[in-house]
Amino acid sequence: MNYINNMYLLGNLTRDPEIKYTNEGTAIAEIGLASNKKWTDKNGKDQETVDYFNITAWGNLAENCAAALKKGDRVIVSGHLNLRSWENKEGKKYNITSITADVVAASLEFGHIKILGKDTITEGGSDLKKDKIKSKAT
Repeated sequence: MNYINNMYLLGNLTRDPEIKYTNEGTAIAEIGLASNKKWTDKNGKDQETVDYFNITAWGNLAENCAAALKKGDRVIVSGHLNLRSWENKEGKKYNITSITADVVAASLEFGHIKILGKDTITEGGSDLKKDKIKSKAT
């Protein structure tokens, strides 16, 4: 029997990724993500809600997130849900649902890339040759 447990989120980081390491040396990054939903109600008034998510990345992905991302960055996250349950000493039961990231990628939805000329693209003030960009992507 097959099971599906996939999440896809698009939003902005609410804080810089916080990196920690387990006793065994495995990297863990905690990432906060805000995802906005906008719509117009039946009266023509603009409405908006924001959902906040805590995401955990592990290993190389965690280290890359901590090195490359910062508060406000727009990212897309692919991951899966985890449910942790436990009972305290008094017998009270607790459940926490969390998201573990499998992929975290910067969204170019609102990118600031401008084409200067036929062979040059500028990004963040530095010129890049198109052939270098192609070679980075492959």
